[in-house]
Amino acid sequence: MSTSTPSERHPDREDGTPSVSDEQWSELLRQAESGGAGAPKEPSARARMVTARLRALDEGAARAQGAGRRWGRKPKQVEPWQPDGWRTGPAWQQTNGRMRKRRRLAGILGFVAVIGVLVVAMRPSLVTDHLPGGGDFVDTTPLAAETAPPTAAPSSDEPDPGRPTPEEPFRGSPALRWADGEAGIETPEARAVGGASKQEVEQALRATRQLLVAANLDPATLRGEKPREALELLDPLQPDVRERLERSLAEPGEKQDPLMMFSRFDPDEAWLVGDVVKTRGRMTFGAGPAGSVEVHADYTFVYPLVKPGGDEVARTIVRRRLTTALPDPERFVATRGKLSVVSSEQNFGNTACEVNDGFLHPAFPSDSPEPRTTGPDVDPYDRSEWQPDDSCGTVTRT
Repeated sequence: MSTSTPSERHPDREDGTPSVSDEQWSELLRQAESGGAGAPKEPSARARMVTARLRALDEGAARAQGAGRRWGRKPKQVEPWQPDGWRTGPAWQQTNGRMRKRRRLAGILGFVAVIGVLVVAMRPSLVTDHLPGGGDFVDTTPLAAETAPPTAAPSSDEPDPGRPTPEEPFRGSPALRWADGEAGIETPEARAVGGASKQEVEQALRATRQLLVAANLDPATLRGEKPREALELLDPLQPDVRERLERSLAEPGEKQDPLMMFSRFDPDEAWLVGDVVKTRGRMTFGAGPAGSVEVHADYTFVYPLVKPGGDEVARTIVRRRLTTALPDPERFVATRGKLSVVSSEQNFGNTACEVNDGFLHPAFPSDSPEPRTTGPDVDPYDRSEWQPDDSCGTVTRT
């Protein structure tokens, strides 16, 4: 086995200084033979591939820089290629620009959507007419308050509505667009009239409204119970009205019928569907005799009903014309703050004629045919005309 001299084992640097001492070289050989951590290791294949790729990219960049020297132009400095860091992204200026574009596009789309919703809200037929059965669109927009007598009967908005149901008790009825209950009884703005002050007129309007609600919308009254609240609003010093109503409730008959003032149903025969009664009408006022104020009310109420435990819906329509007064106790025999009834008229639609038991009796579709009526055909929704109280005609619709 040949041995090498120190100069062969570790040649000196160019300046004559030994690059590695004898002790360091011996220690290096010992670690190599024992597989120590300090022994040099060959790079892995992946490392060599990455190194070769980086070197090729750098060389390509250098060639591109050299090739760019044309027509005396200053060569463009090309930075050696470096991979993007995993957390890096586009420049913030680019990101901000894209965000502005997105916001602008979102704003335009939002504006277009709002315009579309407004157009559809104003003209739903633009959408519904293109849907299956869209030609049968039913307008349910609430009607404006009635401020003058109508000139004709309301038209039917549904060409083929079908029968009403407990879920849709006003299907096929013009009352579908009427106000609900008390909301349909609005009082006009009060003002002094004749010898009545503005405050007295306000009191008369308010009391008349309370009477209409208690007599025609109160659930207890509709169930056939005694309408105590309504009676309390009437002047006890007007015996021909309050006493007569009290007797009619206790012993109803042809000559004393509580239906002249109250809407009542026999709970063994008919129940109200839900808690909504449709209401439409108007209220006015004017000067009464000797400085009093008179209030004129004209309202129609539509009641959806079912038989106890049933689901077949019928509707009864009641129209009332009522005139009340708030007399001055200093001039008349009257109780301050209590109403006097000047006149009361009523029309009924879909109730049995010539039955005087103090209740309204609706006819249901499945009932046996009614006896032949003696009066003319009547549209109970027609508020442009008034039917005589003694008419017992056939209603054209309910």
